[in-house]
Amino acid sequence: MTASIRLGGISAIALGVALSAGPAFAQEAPPATSPRTVDVVVVTATKREENLQDVPIVVTAVNAQLLADAGVRDIKDLQILTPGLTVTSTASEASTTARIRGIGTVGDNIGLESSVLISVDGVYRPRNGVGFSDLGELERVEVLKGPQGTLFGKNASAGVINVVTQAPTFDFHAGTELTAGNYGARGGSVFVNGPIVEDVLAGRIFLAKRKRDGFLDVGAGPGPRTQGDDTDRNYYTLRGQLLFQPSDTLSARLIVDYTDRDENCCSATQIFIGQAANSRANLVNATRPGSVDTVATPFDRKALANRSTAQGITDQGASLEVDWDVTDAVRVTSITASRGWKSAIGQDADFTAADIIYRPADGGNSSGFEQFSQEVRATGDAGPLTWLVGGFYAHENVASHAILFAGEDFYAYYAQRVLGGAPALIGMLPGGPAMAPGTGLNDRYRQRGDSYAVFTEDSYRLTDKLSLTLGLRWTRDEKELSTRYATTGSSCDQAEASFGTLATAFGATAAQSIAGGLCLNQLNNDFDELGRFTQSRSVEAVTGTARVKYEFTDAVMGYVGYSRGFKAGGFNLDREQTIITTPALNFTADPDTWFKDEYVDAYELGAKSSLFANTLTLNAALFRQAYTDFQLNTFAGTAFIVETLPEVVSKGVDADFTWRTPLEQLTLQGGVTYAKTRVSSFAAADLTNPARFFSLRRLPGATLSFAPEWSGTLAGTFEQPVGDNLVVRANVSAKYSSSYNTGSDLHPAKEQGAFTVVNARLGLGALNELWSVELWGANVFDQDYYQVGFNGPFQVDEANDAVSVYDAFFGAPRTWGATLRTLF
Repeated sequence: MTASIRLGGISAIALGVALSAGPAFAQEAPPATSPRTVDVVVVTATKREENLQDVPIVVTAVNAQLLADAGVRDIKDLQILTPGLTVTSTASEASTTARIRGIGTVGDNIGLESSVLISVDGVYRPRNGVGFSDLGELERVEVLKGPQGTLFGKNASAGVINVVTQAPTFDFHAGTELTAGNYGARGGSVFVNGPIVEDVLAGRIFLAKRKRDGFLDVGAGPGPRTQGDDTDRNYYTLRGQLLFQPSDTLSARLIVDYTDRDENCCSATQIFIGQAANSRANLVNATRPGSVDTVATPFDRKALANRSTAQGITDQGASLEVDWDVTDAVRVTSITASRGWKSAIGQDADFTAADIIYRPADGGNSSGFEQFSQEVRATGDAGPLTWLVGGFYAHENVASHAILFAGEDFYAYYAQRVLGGAPALIGMLPGGPAMAPGTGLNDRYRQRGDSYAVFTEDSYRLTDKLSLTLGLRWTRDEKELSTRYATTGSSCDQAEASFGTLATAFGATAAQSIAGGLCLNQLNNDFDELGRFTQSRSVEAVTGTARVKYEFTDAVMGYVGYSRGFKAGGFNLDREQTIITTPALNFTADPDTWFKDEYVDAYELGAKSSLFANTLTLNAALFRQAYTDFQLNTFAGTAFIVETLPEVVSKGVDADFTWRTPLEQLTLQGGVTYAKTRVSSFAAADLTNPARFFSLRRLPGATLSFAPEWSGTLAGTFEQPVGDNLVVRANVSAKYSSSYNTGSDLHPAKEQGAFTVVNARLGLGALNELWSVELWGANVFDQDYYQVGFNGPFQVDEANDAVSVYDAFFGAPRTWGATLRTLF
């Protein structure tokens, strides 16, 4: 079946349900015995409590029970239940990126904000990495697809993951959970909830601790690394809450949370090795034998790394939400929050057992941010008008200390072998200061940001069936970056000064290539001449939405909508340089690292329906999203580059359903996303820096990375009472993705074929939920797949695959275990 036929079939569901099937289903008489119906799902996607079936946007909502059945503890786990959502991690778990419908921003550079906003209990989280923690007791998770630039703000250009945790209640209950599994997994959690002052003050506290051995076995070569595995787990998290309700019209919820991670992550394995005799893999092994395994298959899960990958991450914050019902029709909400996050990460940056380049694991190589945010909004009803107005402010301080040092083998590998010994001709000798061990970059960045916004979204019921929603948001973003570059070593200075000697020996073209190799960002001390310098920019944007909703029957609603989203530009917190060839060769530091603002215009046509006496909900929508100046962050093998692509277009269909089947014990929930997400054609002249075109040459007219055409989920839950006191509960959840490329440059070696991941859980427990025992498995069929493919650092010639090495970070293998839960 061709893609167009499949797309047409799903499109027919989106439009045909509303126009033809809906009235017929609505008129059917209920059966003599009332079947189980689909529960009403209340969501806050529009920052009001509404029935999911009444909200005219695409939302995948997952309740607490299904989240637990599918083993969801963080946003990466959430993929198994959400079609069109892809979440990946790279050099550390702090570098986690969420994408919706193929749209997202690679997370290795803290200067870039995400295209998918994460909100936890109404608090905006500025980077995806903060969502990779145990989210604790969840009430539900809502995934809003498409730009949400009116209510959620500047960096929701691809969508929102809205996490709602369990709030305190005035009835006492407590519970425990203990889990053990393969890879040495062990851990558990405990919570206590109850009244402190009857009907006035309630509290809830949640504590979890989890550990697991690593998924990768690591050969450390000569060290100094001693850790024999990698991608392990070791963290604890604490969340405390107070709910204060002094009257029927006023309530306040205070939340304090803290997470600490002390782990080892993330090594990678070679997925492509050039077969030329002088391939970089052979050169690494010639430098230090056995440092690259050129014959092993990638998914034997054996890596080589001589340096530590220890990482320490802390995430903490507090928020206060106050709700005041001013009148029966008007509510005012205030959310005040303060958050802090820091990661200190060691890295074997060449991903081999040779000591080529590394980031030290002594805590110096680090990044983090502190954020204060305040949101105030008022909502109300006035006859046919439902209105919302609000304001938002956020202040953010970002700090990054980037260290990248040459190791003991750097000169022997890079100068003597990759550059063919040419550096020695111009006086760079082994042990000399130009490329000695410990030379490299030691840069510091401090960025201050302030964001201001006012917004409104109002719905007017024109008739009993027809409603119009209009939204508008004004945003002002101010950023100031202070940078201090520091470089040890002088290979670039020597290369520039000795260019004539190199040209005489090797010819002008080869000489420029050799000089370029000696003037890579981390080797170029021209950056130091900038001293401590400051860049600043401010931008303003107006975004908004317009939607028309029509209720064909009580069971079927259709809608059409337009929305405009915005993600502010920013500064690349990495080195950028320009090449000047006349009158003399000069690899000079670029003091302007700003990248452009990203905008999106999106259109959506959809229908939502509750069918067969509300035993089936079926929702579908057609969408088209066009991004202007799409922010792309990519690793070119020696440095991260940030470019804005002129246009990226994503279009397709989203559909989801929940079905209480005629088999009383069985409920099915799932969905499918079909999305063609393509980069429009562009030329070098269309880029901010035309010299980057060669690294991005595969992108014009191609499908964007991490953008599968097809993505589908299916979760089945079977619940059967046994006798008078017991119940058996089983769940199988599956996620299918068609093929996609996992590299920002779309190199063929980074292509991931179509794959399916399946999780399963089987439990036996008390009917009154006082206890249960569960057996579970994640990725039960042990599906191998890449998370992210990337260029082997200092091991890629972009013009010659025969000598290049490409690596990848892998998805988790099969895990299994048992969980005991108690409730009292």
